[in-house]
Amino acid sequence: MEVFWQRGSISIREVQEALPAPRPAYTSVQTTIYRLEAKDAVRRVRKIGNAHIFEAAVNRNTAHRRLLDYVLGLFGGRIQPVMAHWAESGNITEQDVEDAERLLRQLAASKSVKANRKEKKP
Repeated sequence: MEVFWQRGSISIREVQEALPAPRPAYTSVQTTIYRLEAKDAVRRVRKIGNAHIFEAAVNRNTAHRRLLDYVLGLFGGRIQPVMAHWAESGNITEQDVEDAERLLRQLAASKSVKANRKEKKP
């Protein structure tokens, strides 16, 4: 997906050539792209000769959200085991925690403002 997000509309061959060495076989890349197409992650936009041109059908943020929702689903929707693993493995920093706390405070404040607006409506 990263290749599509960086380059836009490209062919299967161009995706293969953009991958680092050792590159997978063309047919492996083709199968992967067809599977992404079946999952509505990419779409065919045109055909040039025999080559189909594909582009991302979802943006990076949407894809990240879907993936994270899936991963959290594996843990029963609980983020604590994931956060604990990140902390133990050193993959989360104090700055990450502070940023998350700031975001949670902003979201709580936003929800509070919205709740107050609903209460004031007749």
